[in-house]
Amino acid sequence: MGQEQRKMSDSPWWTPEKHADRRPALLARGRIKKALRARFEAQDFTEVECGALAASPGNEAHLHAFATDLISTGGERRTLYLHTSPEFASKKLLAAGETRIFDFARVFRNREQTGTHAPEFTMLEWYRANEPYESVIADCLDVVRLAADTTGLTMFSHRGKECDPHAAAQRMSVAEAFRHHAGLDLVATLDANGQGDRNAIATAARRAGFDVADDDTWADIFSKVLVVRVEPKLGIGAPTVLHEYPRCEAALARATPHDPRVAERFELYVCGVELANGFGELTDPAEQRKRFEAEMDEKARIYGERYPIDEDFLAALAHMPPAAGVALGFDRLAMLATGARNLNDVIWTPVP
Repeated sequence: MGQEQRKMSDSPWWTPEKHADRRPALLARGRIKKALRARFEAQDFTEVECGALAASPGNEAHLHAFATDLISTGGERRTLYLHTSPEFASKKLLAAGETRIFDFARVFRNREQTGTHAPEFTMLEWYRANEPYESVIADCLDVVRLAADTTGLTMFSHRGKECDPHAAAQRMSVAEAFRHHAGLDLVATLDANGQGDRNAIATAARRAGFDVADDDTWADIFSKVLVVRVEPKLGIGAPTVLHEYPRCEAALARATPHDPRVAERFELYVCGVELANGFGELTDPAEQRKRFEAEMDEKARIYGERYPIDEDFLAALAHMPPAAGVALGFDRLAMLATGARNLNDVIWTPVP
């Protein structure tokens, strides 16, 4: 990189020179959003706008939120959170009677700031009531193709990895991916209900060449193998749909009909980048409470904190129809579809 290029890359995003460099990708981001909005509306989806303030930011152990105080006119304070996803509110709308909805939501996640993570970002989230899990997988692949068509980019590239957005997607279960890329039999580490056996996965991971600490849990080891050996190999050449996650790694998804050990959860990868995370949605309030409590116990163990459970959300689940939904990182999609170097190049005003 030349001296002038280095000077411009280090300058604030608002300098005229830096903004001129970023502006083509930012304008392309707007065209992608317009095209996707038209696509969903043509399929009878209703665009919704879920509020950012929530009673609970979500109940996953490794999800970190921003908290704030709601102050009444009398001075009483109540803790609320900036939502990490519009999921809880969207599902309440499904319980209310909406059937196909989407939201370009501004969401907030703490402890996340890398080339592919931002503390504040845009999540495109959508739901189909009374439709199968496969329908939102098909949606995701269509969204990726449409983004590419909008910018005219025929090949996505990120950190030396390439992917044809129009190529037929590779489908791979998590168990197949672990076996193929890490030489690890994941299913053998699960009990009949899809809960992990820590000693079994520790033994398998050590055989596969991983260092395992004495205090590593089943989930810690699972994540380590996934991040190091599996994810970098996904979405190379063609998009990859990684599906059938162990139930213990799918707190908001229902079990698959053919195997209670795994759940209707999938993730979409392009160029080794996770683009989307979707579910056949769990609608059993008692089971959902049980999973949330287990996740918060784990959060308390690791981070010394826990988030409240949204009782209103659990009440709504009892009225929610069967549904499938997905959350897609819109900034990541825009980054790939424009050939941008990182998220900040496609975010109008990056986090200070």
